[in-house]
Amino acid sequence: MTPRSYYSPRRQEDAAGTRRDIVAAARRLFATQGYARVPVTEIAAAAGVSVKTVYASVGSKAEILTELISGSVLESDAAASLERVRASRDLDGVVAELAASTRQANEALQDVVDIIYSALGAHEVAERARDVSTTAYRAALREAADHVVALGLARDGLSVDRIGDVLWLSFGFGAWRTLVRDCGWSWDAAEDWLRQQTCAALTPR
Repeated sequence: MTPRSYYSPRRQEDAAGTRRDIVAAARRLFATQGYARVPVTEIAAAAGVSVKTVYASVGSKAEILTELISGSVLESDAAASLERVRASRDLDGVVAELAASTRQANEALQDVVDIIYSALGAHEVAERARDVSTTAYRAALREAADHVVALGLARDGLSVDRIGDVLWLSFGFGAWRTLVRDCGWSWDAAEDWLRQQTCAALTPR
């Protein structure tokens, strides 16, 4: 007789909770100490589990990093933001939405972005994550640029590619990190200034 497999929803919930605890602990440690400086033993201690459980539940440190980054992508609201951009019929509305939505994403995921940058050179997972997130980010901004050009909202002579580049310069990872992290600006001040500068760069003269 073939033994019947046992299914336990409670056990699955406990396993998922343990996995979340491990990834959350790693996120805190990577953000404060840097990816390269955190051993698996410290992640296990912070999560309140054994090292063996870390490997069985999530895997190696690189696999934890992958899980952390891929899970954070789900926190992004890029699709909804693009819908609001498409609903805007004037340049000020488009730029204000982009300023608000990219600020929200960068502020919420500031620690994850810091982790990716801290892990660059230490693990290829971080490099892939940076490349994938940058490509998706720029693609979303280019869709906004398409909308701006389609409605004739920007000044003459600016192509979709050029507007997309301006939006990336204004609202990409680098802009927010430079003003908030490097220069010590508040998120409100950075959002307001980037919005004004972008409108000035794109508004017909």
